[in-house]
Amino acid sequence: MEFTISTNKQEELIDITNQVEKLVEDKEGNAVLVYVVHATAGIIVNENYDEAVCDDIIDYLKKSIPAGVWKHGAIDNNADSHIKASIIGPGQVIPLENGKLMLGRWQGIALAEFDGPKQRKIIVKII
Repeated sequence: MEFTISTNKQEELIDITNQVEKLVEDKEGNAVLVYVVHATAGIIVNENYDEAVCDDIIDYLKKSIPAGVWKHGAIDNNADSHIKASIIGPGQVIPLENGKLMLGRWQGIALAEFDGPKQRKIIVKII
């Protein structure tokens, strides 16, 4: 199973919880793997109620990993995007119970875009 997200900004977190929920609804399995197949994006599980949390995560990563100071930057000028994506990671495993994501009350699944805007393909596998 898979779906595509169009990102709108250079860096942003986009809530994809609903898309994943629809794909796993009533499916049998113990967990779901949510994986983005790109080297400058990641998948994160964190609070999805207050957008300020997403802004804080992006701001922290921008300050900690600035653009334009890395060796790869001389080629594509996106080395910071690769580093951020490596730290966040390309995927998350979320437990399933009776076809429902076992997320905490305030948790959601987000696509972390670090080199947008782009089209991003997300793979969803029941395990």
